[in-house]
Amino acid sequence: MADELDILRRANPVPSTDPCFHDRALDPYAERRLNQLLYGERHRTSPRPLRRWLWSVGTAAAVGVVVLTLTLSGSTTTPAVAAPRPLIVEAGSTPVPLDQLADRVAASAGSQRLVQGTHVQTWSMGLTSGPGARPPITLPAERVVRWKADGSHTELVVATDPRHPGKPVLTDADPVPRTVEDGHVLSRQTYPPSWSDAPPVARPPHEAERLRAYLEEIDRTETMGTPQLLDAVAELLNNWTLGAREDAALVRVLADAKGLRPAGAVTDRLGRQGQAYVYDDTAHSARRMLILDPRTGAVLGIEDTVTKDDPEYGVKAGDVMSYSAWMR
Repeated sequence: MADELDILRRANPVPSTDPCFHDRALDPYAERRLNQLLYGERHRTSPRPLRRWLWSVGTAAAVGVVVLTLTLSGSTTTPAVAAPRPLIVEAGSTPVPLDQLADRVAASAGSQRLVQGTHVQTWSMGLTSGPGARPPITLPAERVVRWKADGSHTELVVATDPRHPGKPVLTDADPVPRTVEDGHVLSRQTYPPSWSDAPPVARPPHEAERLRAYLEEIDRTETMGTPQLLDAVAELLNNWTLGAREDAALVRVLADAKGLRPAGAVTDRLGRQGQAYVYDDTAHSARRMLILDPRTGAVLGIEDTVTKDDPEYGVKAGDVMSYSAWMR
């Protein structure tokens, strides 16, 4: 019991002597951490935790939640689906600067409305290290979150890869990674109403300055650089399907991000046409690609690709470590 109590205490990092929190509810951050403890780390499929591998590539400091001890069950150790290749910008396509796209989106009269909930397809890389380590594997999953009028919400996660419909899918939802049928339900959860009014649960604003402050609150670091901004955007999109006004505000925020350069047209993994914007994270040997709808400015996806070999984990330059594709 002592171990469990220690974990719960660490979930709410407020001193027990702090009079501001005596006999009161947990703060929003602590509530999110407590929910993670109660419902299990294995149900978290948001790109932000899946991307924690990024900070260890080349440094091996903290591999994060996607580093797995893998023993594949079944008659074969071959992954059911091949790892996705990095998206390639169309040769000869004209890059559209973010500020130009922001102006275009702001001038359009989009009718899309803000909706609480999300629909996202993800691909994440599972890694092992040390003697006898297996090659990296790609874990595809689709997640649908829907909120109800009473403030409760449901989360459905299934194993599926739209690139290979009907074929077996590799999953780590069980203690031992294995292949399952396409569409296999990995988890189905119903969560009670939450009192939290903090981002990303709080309704996002549709003014650029206020939206940036909202994203900074999600980020929770001292200074929000471009990598942290992209993480915060992913977490926002894992909770909300943005409307036309919020899309326009977000593009304006992204236009001010340093180092996020236009690359040209690209077709995403769901067959949608987009404009790619690339950030080279040299500090962590990674390339991060943001894909936006050229008409509405909506975020279609974010891809993280390693740019330096890491023999310890079997990662090579050009490997896609994570990819998220948001749908409406």
